[in-house]
Amino acid sequence: MSIEDYRKACRAGKRDYQLRLLRGERPTLPVLDNILPPNGELSMVPLGLVQIPIDQIAGTRYEGRSNSFSGNFMPILDENTEFARKWANLSTAHTEEGIREPIKAYEYMNQFYVEEGNKRVSVMKYFQAISIPGTVIRILPKRTEEKENKIYYEFVDFYRLSKINYINFSREGSFAKLQAAVGKQADETWNDDERIDFSSIYSRFTAAFESNGGKKLRITTGDAFLAFLSLYGYRDLKLKTATEVRELVVKSWEEFKLLENENEVDLKLNPPSEKKPLLNLRFSSAPSRLKIAFIYNKTASSSAWTYSHELGRMHLDQAFSDEVTTVCYDNISKDRIDGCLEQAIAEGCNLIFTTTPVFASASVKAAIAHPNVRILNCSLNTSHRYIRTYYARMHEAKFLMGAIAGAMAENDRVMYLEDYPLYGSIANINAFALGAKMVNPRTQVFLEWSSRKDIDISGDIRLVKPSCISAKDMMIPEEESRHFGLYHVSDGHTRSLAMPLCHWGNFYERLIRTIMSGNWKQDDQSGKAINYWWGISAGVVDVICSQNLPAGTKRLIELLKHAISSGSFHPFSGVLYSQTGIVKGDPEHTFTPEEIMKMDWLAENVIGSIPSPEQLKEQAKAVVSQQGLETAKA
Repeated sequence: MSIEDYRKACRAGKRDYQLRLLRGERPTLPVLDNILPPNGELSMVPLGLVQIPIDQIAGTRYEGRSNSFSGNFMPILDENTEFARKWANLSTAHTEEGIREPIKAYEYMNQFYVEEGNKRVSVMKYFQAISIPGTVIRILPKRTEEKENKIYYEFVDFYRLSKINYINFSREGSFAKLQAAVGKQADETWNDDERIDFSSIYSRFTAAFESNGGKKLRITTGDAFLAFLSLYGYRDLKLKTATEVRELVVKSWEEFKLLENENEVDLKLNPPSEKKPLLNLRFSSAPSRLKIAFIYNKTASSSAWTYSHELGRMHLDQAFSDEVTTVCYDNISKDRIDGCLEQAIAEGCNLIFTTTPVFASASVKAAIAHPNVRILNCSLNTSHRYIRTYYARMHEAKFLMGAIAGAMAENDRVMYLEDYPLYGSIANINAFALGAKMVNPRTQVFLEWSSRKDIDISGDIRLVKPSCISAKDMMIPEEESRHFGLYHVSDGHTRSLAMPLCHWGNFYERLIRTIMSGNWKQDDQSGKAINYWWGISAGVVDVICSQNLPAGTKRLIELLKHAISSGSFHPFSGVLYSQTGIVKGDPEHTFTPEEIMKMDWLAENVIGSIPSPEQLKEQAKAVVSQQGLETAKA
């Protein structure tokens, strides 16, 4: 039977050999000596006895050993050779008692190259073993700025903590996200039980993912697994059977396909034109009357953000009194969002807006479980296939606010108060600073974060003595304070100057009209993640000037507003400077939406920094973990 196994393995090897030749590839095993960079700065780190994943054994250490195998490690020598007899004997030993003697190998860039034990590896690959024991020496390359090198060193750090070597990623930052996803602190080591639990979950997922065609996708299994964890949570997945995991993998497949095209987002910068009069509009696949749910993290009486969305909901009630019914669920914590979504759906809601990035993953889960319900999440730079996301281009309004501040700051000092270092918030800060600088080149913008630990905003205001302060965008009914929007401080007196407005009512109304006109279904055919990002030109973003503002300044703001709305002027265009130097030196360059969303630098006239997660208050971490900058600066 062992020689028959050799014949089968040899046929597989020769087929693979021919296919590689036809593709113009090396037909035999890769050789580590040919892969290592010449004259490279390499260091050796003994890892001891390691379980080596069979799939990650890529080749051999020396050239002389490579020609006995095809590139898939199957043998290619005739069956009457001594090599064939030894291979067959190992095959017999494996089937009768198992191969236990460790091989010797080198690990380079998380691929393994065999120094001793090539035939053992070949036999184990033939029998589709998962791993093989081996004594391993790691070869560390010199650190570089190349993406592959960065990801590898992230793996090295992760392996130091977990001793897990069988998961790979194609994106930077993924190993740190995995460490957090399983509930571990950044530098916390894993124990044996935790490794066993993880192996069990990952094996169940891998089996389901690959049986459904995962190897055909242009992502790693690790990429898909991390996305899966973000949806369903590590604790919950530990309780799932293999059948339940398989069902979830199948239902979530579009999320994995979306990962193939990391930047393939269908970004809607303006509402589409309506196809037909509203009186004739009807849903093609839903009841003629919409029941819309708005789910809030806080209450309208305690949060200006929630209050602004609640105003938007009430606007819908007035605009669509015959076609729409709305309900709201407020003060919903992250722990309660799953149940709240199920409740809203059970109560007949067929369109749901979740108004905070913290609810994004729960929204995706609910959308997967209820494909006939449309769910949208208010977040920026979030790509999901089963839900759509929406946000407002608030940086346009902030640029106008900065221009007002620059005009009104007699001592050239302005303070800008921000909550969280999220996608979009850095663009808001920079747009404000650029607007102020355009009107008054001497303006300095002092940045403070309300979510930073041990913050003393009142003390900082006394120290900086700013002429103008940019605070939260709007007030809530229960507050009597006039400290919102942009206000001027002089001799202890406060005067309101302007307020940036996100008119969510206009946004929700135009989106409902988009759905009713049939554009929703048409947009869905793109196969991409759909993000709505509307601004001044859509009537969603505006600036309200107070009577305290000089007439000339009001005229300037109206001119700038018209220029931004028409597209003749862009706040982020031309030569731009950050705190550390030139960002863009091309006077003809205009920032792309992605460059605006992912800003991780501050304009040169901003005094302050972007806080790291460790510098933030505990309650801020849930928001930042979902929508925080990937490279926050301390």
